[in-house]
Amino acid sequence: MNLEKLYDLSGPCGLVIVLIGIVAVYISIRNYLYTSFAWKNFKKTFVNTSTNEEKCLKDYQGGNPFLNIIYAMVTTHQQHSDDLRAEVVYLFNKNFRSVTNGLTVLKLITVISPLLGLLGTVLGMLTIFEEISKLSNQDPQILALGIWQALITTVMGLCVAIPTLVMFYLLSMRMKIFLMETIEHTYQAISSFNKVDRRA
Repeated sequence: MNLEKLYDLSGPCGLVIVLIGIVAVYISIRNYLYTSFAWKNFKKTFVNTSTNEEKCLKDYQGGNPFLNIIYAMVTTHQQHSDDLRAEVVYLFNKNFRSVTNGLTVLKLITVISPLLGLLGTVLGMLTIFEEISKLSNQDPQILALGIWQALITTVMGLCVAIPTLVMFYLLSMRMKIFLMETIEHTYQAISSFNKVDRRA
């Protein structure tokens, strides 16, 4: 089905729903892959490294958002505090800004897509009633086809909104887990560096 047929079937609202559905799929896949690769690299170079944490951070050249956060915290803090946790949250949101922005767009799509579907249905029904008023002999089959075409945008909107909402919450839960892990590893790294300083 090409865009012209899709436009004839569902109107401008249906076409917009399809486009934002494609955007939702792209953002979901991109965010999932980006966080997966970043976390895998973090575990490989820091959590599961065969060398100690101090050497890993001292040799760090940047690039991994998780390590960026821990490196920044270790170089500026010498002890645990409530401010440390808040600063980790701030740095986490800063380093994962593209992901959090993507989550905001996903949440917006879950709200907009069913409303666009409803708008398309209302516009379609208005068109049907306008055509009915012009015809003296109404064919029930044509009327049913027109109603079907009007309602299809509501179905399309819900088909985009529901999986997008699921992906939004799954990715949000994933980011919360990563945040907790980052805070924990930050505490461990600071403690490790404090021990080294005391030995020195």
